[in-house]
Amino acid sequence: MTDEDGYFGERVAAGYDESSAEMFEPGVVGPAVDFLAGLAGPGRALELGIGTGRIALPLAARGVPVHGVDLSRAMVARLRAKPGGEEIPVTIGDFATASVGSTFSVAYLVFNTIMNLTTQDAQVECFRTVAAHLEPGGFFVVEVAVPDLRALPAGQRAVPFHVGPTRWAFDLYDPATQEMSSNYVEVVDGRGAYRSIPFRYAWPAELDLMARIAGLRPHERWEGWGREPFTGESRRHVSVWRKPPEVVA
Repeated sequence: MTDEDGYFGERVAAGYDESSAEMFEPGVVGPAVDFLAGLAGPGRALELGIGTGRIALPLAARGVPVHGVDLSRAMVARLRAKPGGEEIPVTIGDFATASVGSTFSVAYLVFNTIMNLTTQDAQVECFRTVAAHLEPGGFFVVEVAVPDLRALPAGQRAVPFHVGPTRWAFDLYDPATQEMSSNYVEVVDGRGAYRSIPFRYAWPAELDLMARIAGLRPHERWEGWGREPFTGESRRHVSVWRKPPEVVA
């Protein structure tokens, strides 16, 4: 994953908060912050893909020290411009491999960010990197969608998720490789623009195996931050894995 390709460069960062405005609503942010603060306890939190600080800033305001990792300097610049943003340390780098030289009681990836790692190898490496940054007994939290591929008509791989007068967006899936992309078409002043961002989705059981490879163990899984039950009909999940506590002889 590189920032030079522009996926989360200046063009995306400039309008990110506005384009994802519903995700910044208190009713969305509050339960996530409550959940993460509860796991962090008196410890520190590591946010992978900190972006513009949607979760990090209110979590820090709750008294949880947060350290962020992000590849996009443009996104981090937006974080820095917000009240309290300058006080949150951020390591610029690929969150699959970046080391911040410290350990944490909780690490987290929210809003489908694990899918920004577009290969299985990179996702496995991310779990290993997180495990190395967790204190014994620490938690790793991932919020990610579950694609509803059963709803796709035979042969169809495109799923629209926004239709407007001048802007259209759709996801494109390849079930054979688990590769997908979010695609955007926009018309401004009579001129069209197209943008595509690649992702890789992973099933809950696959993520559990990645965690096991990294030495983490399943702790809990819910449909959302309010701890709603996760079922076969759930379209997302909030999963928590734990690093085994130290055994005292």
